[in-house]
Amino acid sequence: MSFDERVLNGMSVLAAIARSGSFAGAAKALNMSQPGVSRSVARLEARLGLRLFERTTRSVALTDEGRRLYEMVIPLLDGLEAAASSVVEGRSTVRGRLRVNVHSFFSALIPPAKMRVFLETFPELTVELITRDKLGDIVGEGFDLAIRFGDPRESTLIARKLLDTRILTVAAPSYLKRHGRPSHPSDLQSGDHTLIDFRNMETGLRFDWEFRRGKKTISITMAGKLIVTDVHTMHGMCIAGYGIAQIMELGSAALFEKGQLIDLFPDWPDERFPLYVLYPSRIHMPAKTRVFLDFLSSIIQPYSTGTAVSK
Repeated sequence: MSFDERVLNGMSVLAAIARSGSFAGAAKALNMSQPGVSRSVARLEARLGLRLFERTTRSVALTDEGRRLYEMVIPLLDGLEAAASSVVEGRSTVRGRLRVNVHSFFSALIPPAKMRVFLETFPELTVELITRDKLGDIVGEGFDLAIRFGDPRESTLIARKLLDTRILTVAAPSYLKRHGRPSHPSDLQSGDHTLIDFRNMETGLRFDWEFRRGKKTISITMAGKLIVTDVHTMHGMCIAGYGIAQIMELGSAALFEKGQLIDLFPDWPDERFPLYVLYPSRIHMPAKTRVFLDFLSSIIQPYSTGTAVSK
């Protein structure tokens, strides 16, 4: 005999009749009609090839086979009910495993002390922070959410912007000593300067050099001789005095405080780059995902210009 939804429903009806002592009592307990209860029992008896109840006009009683089946089924039904209750409770209880697909640069910005407090606050939660160059298939790979820079490609994922960070054009003092400081973005096309390009791993293309001030935009088309795909490598080469780079203001404050880099065009402040959190659905969001979104909000708050996580 194959086990399907009708068999499971029939078992539930069997248990309800046995507990209440009547078809009418079972119908009331299960919010079914009495004819519906009778049909369910008839289907189950037909599937099993057994008579489960002795019926009279005044009473109903389990047969020997029906009683044996009831005694075996009750623990199973109780287990299913407990499992369902546990899952529902899990919607509001922070527990289990949370897998996060995170850009390596942002991963390095998560304050260890705040991460420690977060994990200690939710002792039943295990967090996997997995750094990836590319987003990939977060649903297929079992991720609960992803944290990525740049505007997300069109998909079924829910995308919420965490913040916009300024893009700064920078160079090291040693570079400027050798090549002079450009006074205007257009000076970068003169051929007198060395540019460090950054490749977008999602698209495989170099990022455009753009400068924005209000409604005015300037684009630089000259390509650099060095192309990198890692933010830390770009920072290192720029600090070493190799060339000029465009970097995110996010996570770069110490480089300016120490005098390692200089913002070349502070009067062109309006080029921005977004940071997003992506997740499969906003419907019935697990508690573990909600609390991690709150955690992200607390991390990015010092860098935020008014954009916060929307839940």
